[in-house]
Amino acid sequence: MSDSEYRSPRRPAFFSPSALEAHGGAYDPTEQIHVAHETAMALVHAGRAAADPAVTERLVAIVDQIGLSTLAELWSQRPARSLPGTLWRLYVLREWVRRAPADATREYAAGIRFTGPNHAVAGASEPPDPDGISRLVDEILRGVFSGDLAVALERAAAFCRVVSAGRADISPGSTSAEHAANLLGMAEDLTASARLWRAAALD
Repeated sequence: MSDSEYRSPRRPAFFSPSALEAHGGAYDPTEQIHVAHETAMALVHAGRAAADPAVTERLVAIVDQIGLSTLAELWSQRPARSLPGTLWRLYVLREWVRRAPADATREYAAGIRFTGPNHAVAGASEPPDPDGISRLVDEILRGVFSGDLAVALERAAAFCRVVSAGRADISPGSTSAEHAANLLGMAEDLTASARLWRAAALD
């Protein structure tokens, strides 16, 4: 697929049950599940088949084109250890870093001393800075479309572990502790998804 052949996916039209009935159809939740998995697989395969840096960059920045809410409609309700659930978490991670690069950098930097090996796996710049952290999450997403996808997921998991440790250290309180725990859970899910991808079982 060349750059000229690439087309941004259209925003899906998901109707409520009452709206579907008004159009003469019955609401079928399995169809939305099917769409979620099909679009995730199509996105990954399109990027990996294209072998075109311009296409890869567009896929990395797809949220900038269609909005995070569109991806939420498509993927946010799917299991964490599925392809759509995994992609959703990667794009949410990227969006958080883009919106709060200083916070992401501060928490990441604070977590390095607790999780040195994970810092090495994530591959952040030394010392970490907002531009470097932003480049890192983009680089991780590029790996989904143009590199070793399992390695990309392991890097994302390592990034989450470092940030989690830093957040727990510098932001005391029950809310921060819950957020840190959520990041650890995300790391475990991404690691599991990497194993599934290697086993050709991530769908």
